Amino acid sequence: MTQKTPKTKGSRAKLREFFLDNVGKILNSDQLREIAGTSEWARRVRELRNEEGLNIITHNDRSDLKPGEYILLDLKPMPAFEREISKELRAFVLDRNGFTCQMCGAAAGEPHPFDSSRKTRLHIGHIIDKSMGGKDEPGNLRAICSVCNEGASNLTLNRPEAIKLIAQVRRAPGKDQIDVLKWLVTKFPDQVAEMIKK
Repeated sequence: MTQKTPKTKGSRAKLREFFLDNVGKILNSDQLREIAGTSEWARRVRELRNEEGLNIITHNDRSDLKPGEYILLDLKPMPAFEREISKELRAFVLDRNGFTCQMCGAAAGEPHPFDSSRKTRLHIGHIIDKSMGGKDEPGNLRAICSVCNEGASNLTLNRPEAIKLIAQVRRAPGKDQIDVLKWLVTKFPDQVAEMIKK
C-alpha cells in the first residue's frame, strides 16, 4: 500500500489564513511576501479580494494607509468576481502591448529597470478594476509587470503638476471640492492645524 504525501498549502490559502487570523490589523507587504513564500503574493491578495470577496483594503482605499499596507476590515463578504480572461485574450493583450509593461516600459524576460534582481514578468491588469465596474474586455486590459502590479513602482507614473491638479479641482462641482478638502484634512491633519494657526 502506497502512502500519499500530504498536500502542502498554496500561497493563496496561506495568505487567506493569515488575513483571517489578523482581521482589522495592518499587515505589510514584507509580511505577506514571507507568508506566501512567492513573489506572486500581490496577485494572490488580489484574487482573495476580487475572486473570494475578502474585504481587503489598501492605501488606494483609505488615506491613512501607506503603500504596501493591507487590512482585512471585517469578515463581511464583498462582491466576488470569477476570473474570465481567456488564454487567447491574454495573448492578444500582451501582443498588442508589445510584451512590455504599460506603466514602466519594462520588457518581458529582461531584468527589471527598478529591481534588477528580478526578471520582468508580465500580467494582465484592469485599467478600471472589476470592483469598480471594469470589464474583462480588450479596451480595459493592459500588460503590467509584477513590480508595478505590486504597487512598488508608483513613482513610475507621470504625476500631474500641482497647477493642473488645482485647475481640475476648480472645475469640479462644489460637492467634489468639499470631498477633496475632507480628504486633504484627513491625510494631512498636522499641516492643516499649523496653517489654521497662522
